[in-house]
Amino acid sequence: MQTSKHNCSTGRVHGFYYQHVPDMTPYCSSHYEVLDNNMCPDNFTQGSQMSFQTFNEGFFTLDSAPNTALYNIYDSPSAVSTSSNKSQFSPQNSQSYISDPHPSSDNNYGSPMSGCSVVDDNTDLRSRLKDLERSLLGPDSPNTADGHYCSLNHGGNLNASSNQLMQMLPKLHLSEVLYFCAQAVSDKDLVTAETLMEALDNLVSVCGTPIQRLAAYMLEGLRARLESSGYTIYKKLRCEQPSSSELRTYMGIMYEYCPYFKFAYTSSNLIIQEAVGNERSIHIIDFQIGMGTQWLSLIRSFANRPGGPPHLCITGVDDSQSIYARGGGLENVGKLLSKLAESCGVPFEFHAAAMSGCEVKRENLRIRPGEALAVNFPYMLHHMPDESVSTENHRDRLLRLVKSLSPRIVTVVEQESNTNTPPFLQRFVETLDYYTAIFESVDVALARDDKKRINAEMHCVARDIVNMIACEDAERVERHEPFGKWKARLSMAGFTQSPLSYSVNDGIRGLMKGFHENYRVQEWQGTLYLGWKDRLLSTSSAWR
Repeated sequence: MQTSKHNCSTGRVHGFYYQHVPDMTPYCSSHYEVLDNNMCPDNFTQGSQMSFQTFNEGFFTLDSAPNTALYNIYDSPSAVSTSSNKSQFSPQNSQSYISDPHPSSDNNYGSPMSGCSVVDDNTDLRSRLKDLERSLLGPDSPNTADGHYCSLNHGGNLNASSNQLMQMLPKLHLSEVLYFCAQAVSDKDLVTAETLMEALDNLVSVCGTPIQRLAAYMLEGLRARLESSGYTIYKKLRCEQPSSSELRTYMGIMYEYCPYFKFAYTSSNLIIQEAVGNERSIHIIDFQIGMGTQWLSLIRSFANRPGGPPHLCITGVDDSQSIYARGGGLENVGKLLSKLAESCGVPFEFHAAAMSGCEVKRENLRIRPGEALAVNFPYMLHHMPDESVSTENHRDRLLRLVKSLSPRIVTVVEQESNTNTPPFLQRFVETLDYYTAIFESVDVALARDDKKRINAEMHCVARDIVNMIACEDAERVERHEPFGKWKARLSMAGFTQSPLSYSVNDGIRGLMKGFHENYRVQEWQGTLYLGWKDRLLSTSSAWR
Protein backbone atom coordinates (compact mmCIF):
# COMPACT_ATOMS: atom_id res chain seq x y z
CA MET A 1 0.00 0.00 0.00
CA GLN A 2 1.34 3.39 -0.92
CA THR A 3 1.31 6.11 1.65
CA SER A 4 -0.82 9.00 0.53
CA LYS A 5 0.49 12.53 0.71
CA HIS A 6 -1.67 14.96 2.58
CA ASN A 7 -1.49 18.29 4.29
CA CYS A 8 -3.58 17.37 7.27
CA SER A 9 -1.84 16.54 10.51
CA THR A 10 -1.71 12.87 11.48
CA GLY A 11 -1.14 13.65 15.16
CA ARG A 12 -2.55 11.75 18.09
CA VAL A 13 -6.32 11.71 18.28
CA HIS A 14 -6.16 12.41 22.02
CA GLY A 15 -5.54 16.05 21.14
CA PHE A 16 -8.28 16.17 18.53
CA TYR A 17 -11.00 16.04 21.16
CA TYR A 18 -9.82 18.98 23.19
CA GLN A 19 -10.25 21.55 20.48
CA HIS A 20 -12.28 21.60 17.31
CA VAL A 21 -10.75 22.38 13.96
CA PRO A 22 -10.41 26.19 13.94
CA ASP A 23 -12.05 28.69 11.63
CA MET A 24 -15.05 26.53 11.02
CA THR A 25 -17.91 28.31 9.32
CA PRO A 26 -21.12 27.77 11.29
CA TYR A 27 -23.24 25.16 9.64
CA CYS A 28 -26.43 27.16 9.82
CA SER A 29 -27.97 29.96 11.75
CA SER A 30 -30.40 27.63 13.42
CA HIS A 31 -29.58 23.99 13.91
CA TYR A 32 -33.13 23.28 14.85
CA GLU A 33 -34.38 24.62 11.54
CA VAL A 34 -32.03 22.29 9.71
CA LEU A 35 -33.01 19.30 11.81
CA ASP A 36 -36.67 19.97 11.24
CA ASN A 37 -36.39 20.13 7.47
CA ASN A 38 -38.06 17.14 5.83
CA MET A 39 -38.08 15.25 9.11
CA CYS A 40 -41.71 14.31 8.79
CA PRO A 41 -43.21 16.13 5.81
CA ASP A 42 -46.93 16.14 5.40
CA ASN A 43 -46.78 14.75 1.89
CA PHE A 44 -43.97 12.58 0.59
CA THR A 45 -43.42 12.97 -3.12
CA GLN A 46 -44.06 9.81 -5.07
CA GLY A 47 -41.15 8.57 -7.15
CA SER A 48 -39.42 5.41 -8.22
CA GLN A 49 -40.54 2.52 -6.08
CA MET A 50 -38.06 0.38 -4.28
CA SER A 51 -37.27 -2.88 -6.01
CA PHE A 52 -38.56 -5.12 -3.26
CA GLN A 53 -38.15 -8.83 -3.36
CA THR A 54 -40.00 -11.07 -0.96
CA PHE A 55 -37.68 -12.60 1.59
CA ASN A 56 -37.63 -16.38 1.40
CA GLU A 57 -37.99 -17.28 5.05
CA GLY A 58 -37.12 -20.89 4.36
CA PHE A 59 -33.80 -19.84 2.90
CA PHE A 60 -32.59 -17.29 5.40
CA THR A 61 -31.09 -18.40 8.64
CA LEU A 62 -32.15 -16.45 11.67
CA ASP A 63 -28.74 -14.81 11.62
CA SER A 64 -27.93 -14.10 8.02
CA ALA A 65 -28.99 -13.90 4.43
CA PRO A 66 -27.29 -13.40 1.08
CA ASN A 67 -26.13 -9.95 0.02
CA THR A 68 -29.19 -9.58 -2.20
CA ALA A 69 -31.31 -9.01 0.87
CA LEU A 70 -30.99 -5.25 0.47
CA TYR A 71 -32.04 -3.49 -2.69
CA ASN A 72 -31.39 -0.07 -4.06
CA ILE A 73 -34.27 2.25 -3.35
CA TYR A 74 -33.87 3.76 -6.81
CA ASP A 75 -34.70 2.37 -10.22
CA SER A 76 -31.84 4.43 -11.59
CA PRO A 77 -28.79 6.16 -10.10
CA SER A 78 -30.00 9.59 -11.07
CA ALA A 79 -31.04 10.75 -7.63
CA VAL A 80 -27.53 11.80 -6.61
CA SER A 81 -24.76 12.64 -9.03
CA THR A 82 -21.91 12.12 -6.56
CA SER A 83 -20.16 8.79 -6.95
CA SER A 84 -18.59 6.85 -4.13
CA ASN A 85 -14.85 6.87 -3.64
CA LYS A 86 -14.11 3.24 -2.85
CA SER A 87 -11.77 2.71 0.02
CA GLN A 88 -9.27 -0.08 0.24
CA PHE A 89 -11.54 -1.70 2.78
CA SER A 90 -14.93 -1.74 1.16
CA PRO A 91 -17.75 -4.07 2.19
CA GLN A 92 -17.63 -5.30 -1.39
CA ASN A 93 -13.85 -5.64 -1.56
CA SER A 94 -12.37 -9.10 -1.63
CA GLN A 95 -10.12 -8.10 1.24
CA SER A 96 -13.04 -7.06 3.41
CA TYR A 97 -14.04 -8.96 6.51
CA ILE A 98 -17.49 -9.75 5.17
CA SER A 99 -20.01 -11.89 6.96
CA ASP A 100 -20.21 -15.63 6.53
CA PRO A 101 -23.56 -16.91 5.18
CA HIS A 102 -23.70 -19.42 8.04
CA PRO A 103 -25.08 -18.42 11.41
CA SER A 104 -22.72 -17.23 14.10
CA SER A 105 -22.98 -18.88 17.48
CA ASP A 106 -23.16 -15.41 18.98
CA ASN A 107 -26.28 -14.38 17.09
CA ASN A 108 -28.96 -17.00 16.74
CA TYR A 109 -32.06 -14.92 16.35
CA GLY A 110 -32.62 -13.14 13.14
CA SER A 111 -31.83 -10.41 10.69
CA PRO A 112 -32.28 -10.65 6.93
CA MET A 113 -28.57 -10.14 6.47
CA SER A 114 -26.09 -10.22 9.29
CA GLY A 115 -23.78 -7.26 9.67
CA CYS A 116 -21.60 -9.33 11.96
CA SER A 117 -18.12 -9.86 10.61
CA VAL A 118 -16.60 -12.90 12.24
CA VAL A 119 -12.99 -13.11 11.20
CA ASP A 120 -12.62 -16.77 12.10
CA ASP A 121 -15.48 -17.66 9.78
CA ASN A 122 -14.07 -15.97 6.70
CA THR A 123 -12.13 -18.53 4.69
CA ASP A 124 -10.70 -16.07 2.18
CA LEU A 125 -9.38 -13.75 4.84
CA ARG A 126 -7.99 -16.59 6.92
CA SER A 127 -6.20 -17.97 3.87
CA ARG A 128 -4.72 -14.60 2.99
CA LEU A 129 -3.53 -13.95 6.53
CA LYS A 130 -2.00 -17.42 6.70
CA ASP A 131 -0.12 -16.69 3.50
CA LEU A 132 1.09 -13.40 4.93
CA GLU A 133 2.23 -15.08 8.11
CA ARG A 134 4.05 -17.81 6.22
CA SER A 135 5.91 -15.14 4.27
CA LEU A 136 6.85 -13.47 7.54
CA LEU A 137 7.61 -16.49 9.72
CA GLY A 138 8.41 -19.23 7.25
CA PRO A 139 6.40 -22.33 6.34
CA ASP A 140 7.75 -24.35 9.29
CA SER A 141 6.58 -21.92 11.96
CA PRO A 142 4.47 -23.73 14.60
CA ASN A 143 1.92 -20.92 14.35
CA THR A 144 1.18 -21.72 10.71
CA ALA A 145 1.27 -25.48 11.06
CA ASP A 146 -1.68 -25.81 13.45
CA GLY A 147 -4.08 -23.54 11.59
CA HIS A 148 -3.58 -20.55 13.89
CA TYR A 149 -2.82 -17.36 12.01
CA CYS A 150 -1.50 -13.89 12.63
CA SER A 151 0.30 -14.78 15.84
CA LEU A 152 3.33 -12.59 15.32
CA ASN A 153 4.87 -13.43 18.66
CA HIS A 154 6.77 -16.60 17.92
CA GLY A 155 9.27 -17.22 20.65
CA GLY A 156 12.22 -14.95 21.20
CA ASN A 157 12.57 -13.61 17.67
CA LEU A 158 10.39 -10.53 18.11
CA ASN A 159 12.74 -8.09 16.41
CA ALA A 160 13.16 -10.33 13.41
CA SER A 161 9.39 -10.65 13.14
CA SER A 162 8.93 -6.89 13.34
CA ASN A 163 11.62 -6.28 10.73
CA GLN A 164 10.09 -8.82 8.38
CA LEU A 165 6.66 -7.34 8.92
CA MET A 166 7.93 -3.84 8.12
CA GLN A 167 9.28 -5.16 4.84
CA MET A 168 5.83 -6.49 4.03
CA LEU A 169 3.97 -3.26 4.82
CA PRO A 170 4.03 -1.82 1.28
CA LYS A 171 2.17 -4.94 0.10
CA LEU A 172 -0.56 -4.73 2.73
CA HIS A 173 -3.84 -2.89 2.71
CA LEU A 174 -4.30 -0.45 5.55
CA SER A 175 -7.07 -2.64 6.96
CA GLU A 176 -4.63 -5.55 7.08
CA VAL A 177 -2.02 -3.48 8.90
CA LEU A 178 -4.70 -2.52 11.43
CA TYR A 179 -5.62 -6.15 11.90
CA PHE A 180 -2.01 -7.23 12.43
CA CYS A 181 -1.64 -4.45 14.97
CA ALA A 182 -4.81 -5.51 16.77
CA GLN A 183 -3.54 -9.10 16.80
CA ALA A 184 -0.25 -7.98 18.34
CA VAL A 185 -2.10 -5.93 20.98
CA SER A 186 -4.34 -8.91 21.72
CA ASP A 187 -1.29 -11.16 22.10
CA LYS A 188 0.48 -8.54 24.23
CA ASP A 189 3.31 -8.58 21.70
CA LEU A 190 4.55 -5.11 22.62
CA VAL A 191 7.46 -4.94 20.18
CA THR A 192 5.35 -5.78 17.15
CA ALA A 193 2.44 -3.61 18.33
CA GLU A 194 4.65 -0.57 18.82
CA THR A 195 6.38 -1.16 15.48
CA LEU A 196 3.05 -1.30 13.68
CA MET A 197 1.65 1.71 15.53
CA GLU A 198 4.67 3.73 14.47
CA ALA A 199 4.08 2.65 10.88
CA LEU A 200 0.35 3.40 11.11
CA ASP A 201 1.07 6.91 12.36
CA ASN A 202 2.42 7.64 8.88
CA LEU A 203 -0.49 6.03 7.06
CA VAL A 204 -3.55 7.47 8.79
CA SER A 205 -5.12 10.88 8.34
CA VAL A 206 -8.28 12.57 9.59
CA CYS A 207 -8.66 14.20 6.17
CA GLY A 208 -7.72 11.21 4.03
CA THR A 209 -9.70 8.39 2.48
CA PRO A 210 -12.44 6.75 4.54
CA ILE A 211 -10.16 3.95 5.71
CA GLN A 212 -7.37 6.41 6.56
CA ARG A 213 -9.75 8.47 8.67
CA LEU A 214 -11.25 5.47 10.41
CA ALA A 215 -7.78 4.03 10.98
CA ALA A 216 -6.72 7.20 12.79
CA TYR A 217 -9.36 6.61 15.46
CA MET A 218 -8.93 2.85 15.59
CA LEU A 219 -5.20 3.34 16.08
CA GLU A 220 -5.93 5.54 19.08
CA GLY A 221 -8.22 2.85 20.44
CA LEU A 222 -5.45 0.27 20.11
CA ARG A 223 -2.93 2.59 21.70
CA ALA A 224 -5.29 3.31 24.61
CA ARG A 225 -5.95 -0.42 25.04
CA LEU A 226 -2.24 -1.16 25.13
CA GLU A 227 -1.76 1.56 27.72
CA SER A 228 -4.86 0.48 29.69
CA SER A 229 -6.06 4.05 29.48
CA GLY A 230 -9.22 3.54 27.45
CA TYR A 231 -11.84 4.42 30.04
CA THR A 232 -9.82 7.32 31.41
CA ILE A 233 -9.79 8.77 27.90
CA TYR A 234 -13.49 8.03 27.40
CA LYS A 235 -14.51 9.77 30.64
CA LYS A 236 -12.32 12.75 29.81
CA LEU A 237 -13.92 12.99 26.38
CA ARG A 238 -17.36 13.00 28.00
CA CYS A 239 -16.32 16.01 30.06
CA GLU A 240 -14.37 17.72 27.28
CA GLN A 241 -17.17 17.74 24.73
CA PRO A 242 -17.50 20.88 22.64
CA SER A 243 -19.96 23.53 23.66
CA SER A 244 -23.63 22.88 23.16
CA SER A 245 -23.84 25.15 20.11
CA GLU A 246 -20.76 23.55 18.54
CA LEU A 247 -22.07 20.04 19.13
CA ARG A 248 -25.42 21.00 17.62
CA THR A 249 -23.52 22.11 14.55
CA TYR A 250 -21.53 18.88 14.33
CA MET A 251 -24.61 16.71 14.82
CA GLY A 252 -26.47 18.87 12.33
CA ILE A 253 -23.83 18.03 9.75
CA MET A 254 -24.24 14.30 10.36
CA TYR A 255 -28.01 14.76 10.34
CA GLU A 256 -28.09 16.68 7.08
CA TYR A 257 -25.64 14.63 5.04
CA CYS A 258 -26.22 11.11 6.37
CA PRO A 259 -29.62 9.49 6.96
CA TYR A 260 -28.90 7.64 10.20
CA PHE A 261 -30.58 10.10 12.58
CA LYS A 262 -33.33 10.99 10.12
CA PHE A 263 -34.05 7.30 9.62
CA ALA A 264 -34.40 6.91 13.40
CA TYR A 265 -36.42 10.05 14.07
CA THR A 266 -38.73 9.85 11.08
CA SER A 267 -39.56 6.15 11.43
CA SER A 268 -40.18 6.51 15.18
CA ASN A 269 -42.33 9.63 14.74
CA LEU A 270 -44.46 7.98 12.08
CA ILE A 271 -44.92 4.87 14.24
CA ILE A 272 -45.84 6.91 17.32
CA GLN A 273 -48.18 9.20 15.47
CA GLU A 274 -49.97 6.23 13.95
CA ALA A 275 -50.30 4.47 17.32
CA VAL A 276 -51.40 7.35 19.59
CA GLY A 277 -52.02 10.30 17.29
CA ASN A 278 -55.79 10.30 17.80
CA GLU A 279 -55.65 10.28 21.61
CA ARG A 280 -56.59 13.31 23.71
CA SER A 281 -53.68 12.95 26.15
CA ILE A 282 -50.32 11.64 24.97
CA HIS A 283 -47.20 10.99 27.04
CA ILE A 284 -43.90 10.28 25.26
CA ILE A 285 -40.91 9.00 27.22
CA ASP A 286 -37.71 9.58 25.27
CA PHE A 287 -34.85 7.61 26.80
CA GLN A 288 -32.16 9.60 25.05
CA ILE A 289 -33.70 12.94 24.24
CA GLY A 290 -30.48 14.76 23.39
CA MET A 291 -31.43 18.18 22.05
CA GLY A 292 -35.08 17.24 21.60
CA THR A 293 -35.06 17.91 17.88
CA GLN A 294 -36.89 14.68 17.09
CA TRP A 295 -40.11 16.12 18.46
CA LEU A 296 -40.27 19.42 16.60
CA SER A 297 -42.04 18.04 13.56
CA LEU A 298 -44.33 15.86 15.68
CA ILE A 299 -45.49 18.88 17.68
CA ARG A 300 -46.26 20.72 14.44
CA SER A 301 -48.12 17.69 13.13
CA PHE A 302 -50.24 17.49 16.29
CA ALA A 303 -51.02 21.20 15.93
CA ASN A 304 -52.68 20.48 12.59
CA ARG A 305 -54.63 17.44 13.77
CA PRO A 306 -58.31 17.43 12.80
CA GLY A 307 -60.39 18.10 15.88
CA GLY A 308 -57.62 19.97 17.62
CA PRO A 309 -54.28 19.05 19.17
CA PRO A 310 -53.88 16.64 22.08
CA HIS A 311 -52.38 17.43 25.45
CA LEU A 312 -48.77 16.35 25.01
CA CYS A 313 -46.29 15.51 27.76
CA ILE A 314 -42.69 14.59 26.96
CA THR A 315 -40.39 13.08 29.57
CA GLY A 316 -36.80 13.53 28.48
CA VAL A 317 -34.26 11.11 29.94
CA ASP A 318 -30.56 11.70 29.43
CA ASP A 319 -27.37 10.70 31.17
CA SER A 320 -26.46 13.18 33.88
CA GLN A 321 -22.92 13.29 32.44
CA SER A 322 -24.24 14.30 29.04
CA ILE A 323 -23.66 17.83 27.82
CA TYR A 324 -27.42 18.14 27.35
CA ALA A 325 -28.18 17.24 30.96
CA ARG A 326 -25.41 19.18 32.70
CA GLY A 327 -25.87 22.79 33.73
CA GLY A 328 -29.60 22.92 33.06
CA GLY A 329 -29.28 21.40 29.60
CA LEU A 330 -32.47 19.36 29.78
CA GLU A 331 -34.37 22.34 31.08
CA ASN A 332 -33.21 24.23 28.00
CA VAL A 333 -34.52 21.39 25.85
CA GLY A 334 -37.84 21.72 27.65
CA LYS A 335 -37.93 25.46 27.03
CA LEU A 336 -37.29 24.95 23.33
CA LEU A 337 -40.08 22.41 22.96
CA SER A 338 -42.46 24.41 25.16
CA LYS A 339 -41.90 27.54 23.10
CA LEU A 340 -42.68 25.72 19.87
CA ALA A 341 -45.74 24.03 21.36
CA GLU A 342 -47.07 27.36 22.61
CA SER A 343 -46.60 28.95 19.21
CA CYS A 344 -48.47 26.04 17.61
CA GLY A 345 -51.28 26.00 20.17
CA VAL A 346 -50.41 22.52 21.50
CA PRO A 347 -51.03 22.05 25.27
CA PHE A 348 -47.62 20.87 26.44
CA GLU A 349 -45.55 19.98 29.47
CA PHE A 350 -41.98 18.73 29.73
CA HIS A 351 -40.44 16.62 32.46
CA ALA A 352 -36.65 16.39 32.71
CA ALA A 353 -35.12 13.19 34.08
CA ALA A 354 -31.36 13.83 34.13
CA MET A 355 -30.14 10.30 34.76
CA SER A 356 -28.89 7.27 32.90
CA GLY A 357 -31.13 4.39 31.95
CA CYS A 358 -29.44 2.36 34.68
CA GLU A 359 -30.85 4.73 37.28
CA VAL A 360 -34.41 5.12 35.98
CA LYS A 361 -37.22 3.84 38.17
CA ARG A 362 -40.96 4.01 37.69
CA GLU A 363 -41.33 7.00 40.00
CA ASN A 364 -38.94 9.03 37.83
CA LEU A 365 -41.33 8.84 34.87
CA ARG A 366 -44.52 10.36 36.33
CA ILE A 367 -46.95 7.98 34.69
CA ARG A 368 -50.55 9.18 35.01
CA PRO A 369 -53.86 7.41 34.38
CA GLY A 370 -55.58 8.13 31.09
CA GLU A 371 -52.44 8.89 29.09
CA ALA A 372 -51.65 7.11 25.85
CA LEU A 373 -48.02 6.20 26.52
CA ALA A 374 -45.32 5.93 23.84
CA VAL A 375 -41.69 5.05 24.66
CA ASN A 376 -38.78 5.90 22.41
CA PHE A 377 -35.36 4.18 22.42
CA PRO A 378 -33.24 5.98 19.79
CA TYR A 379 -29.80 4.34 19.53
CA MET A 380 -29.84 4.05 23.32
CA LEU A 381 -30.38 0.50 24.55
CA HIS A 382 -26.90 -0.64 23.54
CA HIS A 383 -25.51 1.64 26.26
CA MET A 384 -27.23 -0.44 28.94
CA PRO A 385 -24.97 -3.10 30.53
CA ASP A 386 -26.39 -6.60 30.24
CA GLU A 387 -25.81 -9.96 31.90
CA SER A 388 -22.33 -10.20 30.40
CA VAL A 389 -21.32 -7.11 32.41
CA SER A 390 -23.27 -7.26 35.64
CA THR A 391 -25.70 -9.49 37.46
CA GLU A 392 -27.97 -6.44 37.69
CA ASN A 393 -28.47 -6.69 33.92
CA HIS A 394 -29.84 -3.17 33.44
CA ARG A 395 -30.56 -3.83 29.78
CA ASP A 396 -33.25 -6.39 30.51
CA ARG A 397 -34.34 -4.63 33.72
CA LEU A 398 -35.15 -1.45 31.80
CA LEU A 399 -37.13 -3.34 29.18
CA ARG A 400 -39.17 -5.09 31.89
CA LEU A 401 -39.77 -1.75 33.60
CA VAL A 402 -41.07 -0.21 30.38
CA LYS A 403 -43.32 -3.21 29.76
CA SER A 404 -44.81 -2.79 33.23
CA LEU A 405 -45.93 0.71 32.23
CA SER A 406 -48.31 -0.81 29.62
CA PRO A 407 -47.18 1.48 26.79
CA ARG A 408 -49.31 1.78 23.69
CA ILE A 409 -46.17 1.60 21.53
CA VAL A 410 -42.40 1.31 21.97
CA THR A 411 -39.98 2.29 19.21
CA VAL A 412 -36.47 0.81 19.08
CA VAL A 413 -33.73 1.99 16.73
CA GLU A 414 -30.31 0.37 17.01
CA GLN A 415 -27.08 -0.11 15.11
CA GLU A 416 -26.99 -3.46 13.33
CA SER A 417 -23.66 -4.59 14.67
CA ASN A 418 -22.32 -7.29 16.97
CA THR A 419 -19.86 -5.83 19.46
CA ASN A 420 -21.38 -6.71 22.82
CA THR A 421 -20.07 -10.18 23.70
CA PRO A 422 -17.53 -11.19 21.01
CA PRO A 423 -13.89 -11.37 22.12
CA PHE A 424 -11.62 -8.42 21.41
CA LEU A 425 -10.17 -9.39 18.04
CA GLN A 426 -13.53 -10.37 16.57
CA ARG A 427 -15.02 -7.14 17.95
CA PHE A 428 -12.20 -5.15 16.39
CA VAL A 429 -12.89 -6.63 12.96
CA GLU A 430 -16.62 -6.01 13.32
CA THR A 431 -15.97 -2.39 14.29
CA LEU A 432 -13.65 -1.99 11.32
CA ASP A 433 -16.25 -3.40 8.95
CA TYR A 434 -19.17 -1.41 10.35
CA TYR A 435 -17.46 1.96 10.53
CA THR A 436 -15.82 1.56 7.14
CA ALA A 437 -19.32 1.70 5.71
CA ILE A 438 -20.15 4.72 7.90
CA PHE A 439 -17.02 6.62 6.84
CA GLU A 440 -17.57 5.71 3.17
CA SER A 441 -21.09 7.08 3.36
CA VAL A 442 -19.83 10.36 4.81
CA ASP A 443 -17.14 10.52 2.12
CA VAL A 444 -19.63 10.82 -0.74
CA ALA A 445 -21.33 13.79 0.89
CA LEU A 446 -18.51 16.00 2.18
CA ALA A 447 -15.03 16.82 0.91
CA ARG A 448 -12.12 15.17 2.67
CA ASP A 449 -10.61 18.49 3.72
CA ASP A 450 -13.97 19.88 4.90
CA LYS A 451 -13.48 21.12 8.47
CA LYS A 452 -17.15 20.52 9.24
CA ARG A 453 -16.80 16.87 8.34
CA ILE A 454 -13.57 16.47 10.32
CA ASN A 455 -15.20 17.95 13.42
CA ALA A 456 -18.37 15.90 12.99
CA GLU A 457 -16.46 12.63 12.75
CA MET A 458 -14.25 13.52 15.69
CA HIS A 459 -17.03 14.54 18.05
CA CYS A 460 -19.90 12.31 16.93
CA VAL A 461 -18.19 9.02 16.03
CA ALA A 462 -14.57 8.72 17.19
CA ARG A 463 -15.27 8.51 20.93
CA ASP A 464 -17.50 5.47 20.44
CA ILE A 465 -14.86 3.74 18.33
CA VAL A 466 -12.17 4.30 20.96
CA ASN A 467 -14.47 2.94 23.66
CA MET A 468 -15.31 -0.23 21.74
CA ILE A 469 -11.66 -1.01 21.07
CA ALA A 470 -9.93 0.18 24.23
CA CYS A 471 -12.32 -0.82 27.01
CA GLU A 472 -13.64 -3.98 28.60
CA ASP A 473 -16.19 -4.98 31.23
CA ALA A 474 -18.18 -2.12 32.80
CA GLU A 475 -15.86 0.47 31.23
CA ARG A 476 -17.05 -0.48 27.74
CA VAL A 477 -20.39 1.27 27.26
CA GLU A 478 -20.68 0.86 23.48
CA ARG A 479 -22.20 -2.62 23.22
CA HIS A 480 -24.12 -3.10 19.98
CA GLU A 481 -26.20 -6.16 19.29
CA PRO A 482 -27.82 -7.31 16.02
CA PHE A 483 -31.58 -7.15 15.71
CA GLY A 484 -32.06 -10.85 16.38
CA LYS A 485 -30.75 -10.41 19.90
CA TRP A 486 -32.90 -7.33 20.52
CA LYS A 487 -35.90 -9.32 19.34
CA ALA A 488 -35.11 -12.07 21.82
CA ARG A 489 -34.63 -9.60 24.69
CA LEU A 490 -37.82 -7.71 23.95
CA SER A 491 -39.78 -10.94 23.62
CA MET A 492 -38.44 -12.23 26.94
CA ALA A 493 -39.51 -8.93 28.53
CA GLY A 494 -43.07 -9.59 27.35
CA PHE A 495 -43.20 -7.45 24.20
CA THR A 496 -44.73 -8.45 20.88
CA GLN A 497 -43.43 -6.91 17.68
CA SER A 498 -45.91 -4.62 15.95
CA PRO A 499 -46.05 -4.73 12.13
CA LEU A 500 -45.14 -1.54 10.30
CA SER A 501 -47.79 0.00 8.12
CA TYR A 502 -47.49 1.00 4.50
CA SER A 503 -47.41 4.66 5.49
CA VAL A 504 -44.31 4.12 7.65
CA ASN A 505 -42.57 2.26 4.84
CA ASP A 506 -43.63 4.86 2.31
CA GLY A 507 -42.46 7.68 4.57
CA ILE A 508 -38.97 6.19 4.85
CA ARG A 509 -38.81 5.59 1.11
CA GLY A 510 -39.67 9.24 0.57
CA LEU A 511 -37.03 10.31 3.07
CA MET A 512 -34.31 8.22 1.42
CA LYS A 513 -34.78 9.82 -1.97
CA GLY A 514 -32.64 12.70 -0.78
CA PHE A 515 -29.60 10.53 -0.11
CA HIS A 516 -26.93 8.73 -2.12
CA GLU A 517 -27.92 5.77 -4.25
CA ASN A 518 -25.65 3.42 -2.28
CA TYR A 519 -27.99 3.62 0.70
CA ARG A 520 -30.44 0.74 0.85
CA VAL A 521 -33.61 0.37 2.86
CA GLN A 522 -35.69 -2.78 3.23
CA GLU A 523 -38.60 -3.90 5.39
CA TRP A 524 -38.51 -7.54 6.46
CA GLN A 525 -40.82 -9.26 8.92
CA GLY A 526 -41.97 -5.95 10.35
CA THR A 527 -38.51 -4.41 10.76
CA LEU A 528 -36.94 -1.62 8.72
CA TYR A 529 -33.29 -2.08 7.79
CA LEU A 530 -31.01 0.71 6.59
CA GLY A 531 -27.76 -0.20 4.88
CA TRP A 532 -24.85 1.17 2.88
CA LYS A 533 -24.08 -1.00 -0.16
CA ASP A 534 -24.20 -4.56 1.21
CA ARG A 535 -23.67 -3.67 4.86
CA LEU A 536 -26.62 -3.37 7.23
CA LEU A 537 -26.20 -0.42 9.59
CA SER A 538 -29.44 0.33 11.48
CA THR A 539 -32.81 -1.19 12.28
CA SER A 540 -36.10 0.38 13.32
CA SER A 541 -38.92 -1.61 14.90
CA ALA A 542 -42.11 -1.17 16.93
CA TRP A 543 -43.28 -3.14 19.96
CA ARG A 544 -46.34 -3.44 22.18
